[in-house]
Amino acid sequence: MNEMGIALELLGVGMVTVFIILALVVILGDLIIRFVNKFMPEPEKVSAAKSTVSVPEINSKKIAAIVSAVSKVTNGGGRVVNIEKL
Repeated sequence: MNEMGIALELLGVGMVTVFIILALVVILGDLIIRFVNKFMPEPEKVSAAKSTVSVPEINSKKIAAIVSAVSKVTNGGGRVVNIEKL
């Protein structure tokens, strides 16, 4: 029974140690995130001016093919919101 007691004691000490270390990681991570968000805010995004270059219209048959392909691949779960040439 003595060996079993030592094993349970080691188990308890190990589990408490892991819990404390993980709690410290979570607390320090949260503090770092709060510090960065407070003292180093994200710079304001400057919206790009709309270009004056006109994009040619996409053929309606191509749009139908793209919509059909997306619907087929996603089993009806996806939808096409925007189509733009890269």
